[in-house]
Amino acid sequence: MRSCTGRFMFDIATTALLRAVLDEVCESISARETGARTHVASKILEAATRGDVSPEDLRRVGREALSGAPTRWR
Repeated sequence: MRSCTGRFMFDIATTALLRAVLDEVCESISARETGARTHVASKILEAATRGDVSPEDLRRVGREALSGAPTRWR
């Protein structure tokens, strides 16, 4: 759903899902690895804005983003 500013806004359930998937995918990296976490979050958000909001799809996208992140981020 787009807001009046043209940005996507998700309902509470979808937002909770996105956060849960991000936390799950990034559980093996340090909380201080903000670069990797930000990279994964942006890829998950991109997928969601395209309509890919199934937990399986979001996990796949997140794992792919994490495995493709520069080594210094992992």
